Amino acid sequence: MLFFEPLRLSMAIPLGDLCYMKILIIGGSGTIGKKVAAAFAHKHELIIAGRNSGDINVDISSAASIKGMFELTGKVDACICTAGTGYYGPFETMTQEHVLPGIGNKLIGQINLVLIGKDYLNEGGSFTLTSGIAAQHPAKNGACVAMINGAVNSFALAAAQELKQDKRINVVSPGLVEDSKDRYGAFFPGYNLVPMSKLVNAYILSVEGAVNGRILKVYS
Repeated sequence: MLFFEPLRLSMAIPLGDLCYMKILIIGGSGTIGKKVAAAFAHKHELIIAGRNSGDINVDISSAASIKGMFELTGKVDACICTAGTGYYGPFETMTQEHVLPGIGNKLIGQINLVLIGKDYLNEGGSFTLTSGIAAQHPAKNGACVAMINGAVNSFALAAAQELKQDKRINVVSPGLVEDSKDRYGAFFPGYNLVPMSKLVNAYILSVEGAVNGRILKVYS
């Protein structure tokens, strides 16, 4: 559902040394997403999308829903995704039924954001996906999430070589962030907490910088 009439920008508008951009943030009302949105809000036009909140409702596990979202937003200069998760639980009893929801959401969902969204991304625009520390340092009971995060990273590394019109793609890979300690801390015993300000800087680098095909690891 669309709750506002988005501006239809055909290209980024120079603003001093920076560049005014139209940025779509999927998951922009979540723990990480709301801090990322706050960092961009004072200098860019933001559209927040989420399953049950934001300016536009989107289910990233549905290609049709993603397509509909981009039809509503029109062209954008940057697309950030901070949404999606996967199953945490004992490896001994894990089954396909535990694994598939996370694959359909955080993995295929983010892949479809790029495959569909590349046609709605302005020249020189960027995608910023989100994986996580489990791709490199999996915790106990985190085999499913480790697999998903690793696949997101690998997809972005490959896609960066083939995007046209100077379009870029990066992945931010957070460790256990301060604001998620109560929710996820028990799954990551002994992991260092990541300051939210440091994590947000990785998203800023991906969007406003020139990096491409990078896994921006923020682990401490």
